[in-house]
Amino acid sequence: MTLDATDKKLLVLLQTDSKKTNKELSLKLNLSVTAVYERIKKLEREGIIKNYAALLDKSKIEKGFVVFCHLKLIQHTKEFLTKFESEVIKLNEVLECHHVSGDYDYILKVLVKDMEAYREFLVTKLTSLQHIGSTQSMFMISEVKNSTVISF
Repeated sequence: MTLDATDKKLLVLLQTDSKKTNKELSLKLNLSVTAVYERIKKLEREGIIKNYAALLDKSKIEKGFVVFCHLKLIQHTKEFLTKFESEVIKLNEVLECHHVSGDYDYILKVLVKDMEAYREFLVTKLTSLQHIGSTQSMFMISEVKNSTVISF
């Protein structure tokens, strides 16, 4: 599907505030409410809009301790990668897991309450996964930018 300028504007508006009504969106886009509704449905059908979510304030739910954990596996076979990925997906503390190039194989974004909770997670959950060779943890000092909006 090729996105036109109106689709792109609509997507930015929805990413910024997905609770806007079709009427509010129609006024911003100079389209009818029906046209906005049809565009949204098309973007959903095509899989461009995958989901809608509420963004939470991490500190208010006691998940303000953010850790970026770099992992190295002991081997790079398909079996080891697949097994690790299927297990890490099950860990609730892991918000993101990225298979990367470079010195490490994966980067995890982990959210927990504090250092003690991270230690507990590391010792009882993460390092109990098979095929992990080494880990390196980096702790967030402050969040400079955190956006979910993809610009066009």
